[in-house]
Amino acid sequence: MLLVIDNKTYFNFKQYKMNIYIGNLPFNMGEEDLREIFEEYGEVASAKIISDRMTGRSKGFGFVEMEDDDNANNAIQELNNAEVGGRNIKVNESKPRENNSRGGDRRGGGGFQRRNRY
Repeated sequence: MLLVIDNKTYFNFKQYKMNIYIGNLPFNMGEEDLREIFEEYGEVASAKIISDRMTGRSKGFGFVEMEDDDNANNAIQELNNAEVGGRNIKVNESKPRENNSRGGDRRGGGGFQRRNRY
């Protein structure tokens, strides 16, 4: 898309894709299944189910990125609390992670500390 202001031409590329959180997913659902559900509402840029690093088993939630905000909002409205695989899924716009007391730099802490005795 081109944008012209004061006889100057600018390229206007939409870089933002709406990121959607999906919770309470069936543990046997694959990323392709998740993509197919959301493609009924518009173009899906990506679909990802989060899995445990140690076991590889699904954690029961995932994320979908959609190109168009209107389609994404429609999908959120239609799919929130919908039954998928015998479970009512939770669907809402993903919010950025906040830095709080959980997580952080993961350098540990606590435990034995050496003290100066003298």
